[in-house]
Amino acid sequence: MTAVPAPRRPPQATARAWNAAGLVVTAVIALLWLTPLLWAVDTALKPESDTTRIPVTWWGAFTFDAFRKVFAESDLARWFLNSTVVAVGVTVLVLLTASMAAYGFSRTAFRGRRALFGIVIAGIMVPPQVLVVPLFREMLGLGLVDTYWAMILPQVAAPAMVFILKKFFDGLPRELEEAARVDGASPWRLYWQVVLPLSRPVLAAVGIFTFILTWNNFFWPFLAVSDPDLMTIPVGLATIQSSYGLRYAQIMASAVLGGLPLLVAYVFFQRDIIRSVAHTGLSGT
Repeated sequence: MTAVPAPRRPPQATARAWNAAGLVVTAVIALLWLTPLLWAVDTALKPESDTTRIPVTWWGAFTFDAFRKVFAESDLARWFLNSTVVAVGVTVLVLLTASMAAYGFSRTAFRGRRALFGIVIAGIMVPPQVLVVPLFREMLGLGLVDTYWAMILPQVAAPAMVFILKKFFDGLPRELEEAARVDGASPWRLYWQVVLPLSRPVLAAVGIFTFILTWNNFFWPFLAVSDPDLMTIPVGLATIQSSYGLRYAQIMASAVLGGLPLLVAYVFFQRDIIRSVAHTGLSGT
């Protein structure tokens, strides 16, 4: 007796099944990722007495008392200003210095280029904690402690960004530069008017990631600044937590306010972020 083979599912049905499974997995991961954020927002909007109630309740009574007390009892607006100045300053200087160094390594032939590039890339493997003492002594010797420059300058050295930009510059067609060089363009003009306009995707990626890392940096601003008027958001939030004790609503309200600029930036620039990552291949670096 001959067995009748089972009918095979059409390729389109299989593809739809895989798409549905992928959508379910993505939704579950997104829910797991959003749960802490929703918990923080829910806690920040609760009355203080409800934050420790057992059993735990979600989305009960709403109040903005925690946010009002955070603004009234702390220098949050000043910390926002300090974080903005430091993050923007570091981002601009990283884009300028890292792109110039990457362009030099990519387009300039000189003796020892490979060795020097290897030394720069080796900086990626150096933990930041190892450099704390020499950097602090350097800032102290220059008289920059308790200034914006003490927080900005040590964060400008970004070997990872030099590597990313150099790899992108290596893939740019050299014919455009050769044509501009025939017309009498100088190396600086080639860099500024030819290479940089073609590098907007990678520059956007480097700028966004640098801004986020600088905004969230706690360790170095905590060491370089002791003046309360110069504290950044992460350092200021640490003082809030220590002074508030177990007032969870105010702690969560300050944390939500501290992360709000990054969330807003992602909402407005999500297309640029996704496009820059796709064009530069940062997901695989």
